Amino acid sequence: MRLHQRMLGQMTGRIRALGLSIPQYDLLSTLTEREGISQNELAERLYVTKGNVSGLVDRLVQAGLVERRAIAGDRRSYAMHLTPEGRRLAEAGIKAQRDFVAQTLGKLPERDLAELDRLVLAWRDLARAADED
Repeated sequence: MRLHQRMLGQMTGRIRALGLSIPQYDLLSTLTEREGISQNELAERLYVTKGNVSGLVDRLVQAGLVERRAIAGDRRSYAMHLTPEGRRLAEAGIKAQRDFVAQTLGKLPERDLAELDRLVLAWRDLARAADED
């Protein structure tokens, strides 16, 4: 948990330097992977409530980073799209994240990284199984 807190603190500082919060960055970077999804799909991908996403999207629309576009045939839902500035900030955040990983995990020997990957995936599977109990 301490390692998680330390890493989160370091990444938070890098993302804040771009003028974003972690939730804002999460939303923007998610849209770089799949632009045009609805707010409901976005909430599912971010593991947050629809209400949380709605407020976050409202703020990002006001900041000129995200656009809501009508979905043909659906008067209640909108497709989420990045503005050019939103894409620029998302890509800058992704670069900061990659740089951080390179400065930390990237310094470990390949065999250690392979073992870490194996262990983390096994831990993830155990955590998923515990959720099902």
